Amino acid sequence: MIIVLEHNAGEPEKRDLKAFLKDKGFRVREIVGEEEIILGAVGTAHVDLREVEVLPGVARVIPITKPYKLASREFKREDTVVQVGPIKIGGQRIVVIAGPCAVESREQIIEAAQCVKESGAVILRGGAFKPRTSPYSFQGLGEKGLKLLKEASEATGMPVISEIVSIEHLDMFKEYVDILQIGARNMQNFELLKKVGALGKPVLLKRGPAATINDLLMSAEYLLANGDDSVILCERGIRTFETYTRNTLDLSAIPVVKKLSHLPILVDPSHGTGIRDKVSSMALAAIAAGADGLIVEVHPEPDRALSDGAQSLYPEQLEKLMRDIEALAPVLGKEVYKLPEYGDDLRTVSVEGPAGGRASAGETVSGGEAKTAGLHKEESVPLRIGFQGERGAFSERAIYGYFQQDKEPVPFVSFKDIFDAILQNKIDYGVIPIENSLAGSIHQNYDLLLRYPDIRIAGEKKIRIVHSLIGLPDAEIKDIRKVYSHPQGLAQCLKFLEKHSEWEQVPYYDTAGAVEFIAREGQKGNAAIAGREAAKVYKMKVLKEGVETNPKNYTRFFVIAPEGKNKIKNPDRASFVLSTLDKPGALYLTLKILAESHLNMKKLESRPFPGKPWEYMFYIDVEIPEDQEVFYRSVNEIKKNTDYFRILGIYKS
Repeated sequence: MIIVLEHNAGEPEKRDLKAFLKDKGFRVREIVGEEEIILGAVGTAHVDLREVEVLPGVARVIPITKPYKLASREFKREDTVVQVGPIKIGGQRIVVIAGPCAVESREQIIEAAQCVKESGAVILRGGAFKPRTSPYSFQGLGEKGLKLLKEASEATGMPVISEIVSIEHLDMFKEYVDILQIGARNMQNFELLKKVGALGKPVLLKRGPAATINDLLMSAEYLLANGDDSVILCERGIRTFETYTRNTLDLSAIPVVKKLSHLPILVDPSHGTGIRDKVSSMALAAIAAGADGLIVEVHPEPDRALSDGAQSLYPEQLEKLMRDIEALAPVLGKEVYKLPEYGDDLRTVSVEGPAGGRASAGETVSGGEAKTAGLHKEESVPLRIGFQGERGAFSERAIYGYFQQDKEPVPFVSFKDIFDAILQNKIDYGVIPIENSLAGSIHQNYDLLLRYPDIRIAGEKKIRIVHSLIGLPDAEIKDIRKVYSHPQGLAQCLKFLEKHSEWEQVPYYDTAGAVEFIAREGQKGNAAIAGREAAKVYKMKVLKEGVETNPKNYTRFFVIAPEGKNKIKNPDRASFVLSTLDKPGALYLTLKILAESHLNMKKLESRPFPGKPWEYMFYIDVEIPEDQEVFYRSVNEIKKNTDYFRILGIYKS
């Protein structure tokens, strides 16, 4: 059963309630949600619900009807996010696990690990104990394989996952592995599930070849009931009458599991198809179906693999798959999780001042302690990252999509306030919109980059803009009389708004601010157009999602930082601004240098030169090749043809 506590319930009431339930024979879990605190009571004991409802601190009691209690959406409404070191599995990020089916040698696993990391995947897989159909097949290197996997982890900074097949190996796996995998053959090895659950480490549970979704969730229940809150489900194909593929990948299981359970679910398209050429297409289909990530097999030389070579990707295939996932993710409103590529400068120091609230350039923002930053284990404070607008703004979403470390988004009144706060060391980074695919460049921010020469572009993030009509929790579309939003938000939803000509459209300075306004006003006839994240922040209701006229609506954001702060490995993009000499063909000569150097120009835009009427500056974005010297030589040539030149940033796109 679920016991929802009253908002004013204190520790004494919770303590007495837990004692009562335990005396009755229940195991009790406390879950702190975004809106309420609940106690989950599971077990075979029976009690009259009315006995619980009358206890102090109890708001209501809800019976759990599903046979799986702790894994059910009834028990926990919010999605579970499993943390593995700095990596979070679940929520709005896509996590990719990759590596060979089996660890074969030191050279093989180190090479595979480097390939996995360079492709953009973030967790390394590798089997040390291989349960094979034939007793004569390669069975793995055992503990030696785990040691080599650990060595590869230390060399690359990636957490590792490996399959455990026996209770006898628990201590060994606890020492070497970050995530324990329960394979398809052991999904219903209940004694193993009990012991693994008691370890308290993250577990990936694969669906058995003949298991129903209910069977999978009941197996997860064994892990949860024995104390493990970090359970990840995995769909890897089931046995059907079809013989063309190794298994039949049941992608319909993804939305079904998402509705029934709060646990994250990954997909294994390698075992799901058993055919290398089918893996990438099914991987993309899995992401489109709502999977939280993938676990795929890749081998430096699949043709020489000792296990599952036919379904293992070549390294170049994994790289292409990762690029395709990055292209698909924004359409789904998700981000691909990446390992940080920064130096120690991303870890910040404590700054004292008032916590929380809206900040202007004259205020100091405090940071608390964080568990990790990047892949480093030492304690640090969260990154303080400024954005313009109210909580729930699209800029805040860009922050969560770009930064993997612990972070504290800080709202500011204006873009200029962000720049000032960076220079005054009151925040570590800022995130500003620079270009929209429909409305064009945000010239105000380009001008600010010119006015603040000590601030550089440190990175960029593109997100899809999905607008929602948001109202009060008890409102319906028929109740709406006024709609508030930023002028661009209103303009981008014009087709939808034209269908409701009776509504008054009221411009507001910020989309998320419009949601905060209608929440504060409490008028049922008011609605706002903003992202659904704003509805969540202010506990409002999404009346209709996807009301934008053009679904191909993306905004590009710049991450900005003090000059010299960011140390980015392998940058692939540069932004600079220049003013050409006053002579015929000056701009042509600049572009000719880029063309002859084979530098791909991604953007060219002119802007009036501040303080010089009828003179213009050109903003240029170019891709940086692997040989960075080509870029720098070109820059030196371009400077000879300009009377003003400044690099705005060299960064990773």
